[in-house]
Amino acid sequence: MWLQLAHYPHMARGQQSIDLTKTLQRIRVPSFVADREGTITWLNDAAKSVFGDLVGRAFTAVVAPGSVATAQRQLERKRHGVPATDYEVMVVTADGQERRAEISSVRIEGGDHCHAVFGVVLLGAEDQNPTAGGLSLTPRQIEVLQLVARGASTAQIAEMLHLSRETVRNHVRHILRALRVHSRVEAVARAYESGLL
Repeated sequence: MWLQLAHYPHMARGQQSIDLTKTLQRIRVPSFVADREGTITWLNDAAKSVFGDLVGRAFTAVVAPGSVATAQRQLERKRHGVPATDYEVMVVTADGQERRAEISSVRIEGGDHCHAVFGVVLLGAEDQNPTAGGLSLTPRQIEVLQLVARGASTAQIAEMLHLSRETVRNHVRHILRALRVHSRVEAVARAYESGLL
């Protein structure tokens, strides 16, 4: 997951000034600050260890080619004032491996041109879980599929897993595509047939 939000890196609370980048440096997950154009202006040590030093490069430099359009679309939505977006992309680590990342974006009013987007990347597993019948789903997709099989709605799954409804819908789309089916009912049937459930 890559949490994005437009903000000033230094924010005032009453008389005090809070330097968010010092706080973010202590986070053990990759964290970025980028401008409104998506150029990275700061990243913490965790981000450098996973992606290398990206200061001055577009945030899409870490996005796999097949996911760049999605990432750019979501940044554009932020520029147009959408308060929150959730989506998945594949990212590329410094060693060239592709990893799935769930991205939840939140816009905070008051960002400037130099410091407009904050991002936290929570990476998925390096490899998808192999499953019966040659099918493979990520651990989160299997979790969503189990809830679908129990009859949970998109809203219920979102609440149970603390995800947005859009993220749940994205997971369901990926599940349908991976199982080569067209509906939730077919997905559950295929999952039982193949031993996924």
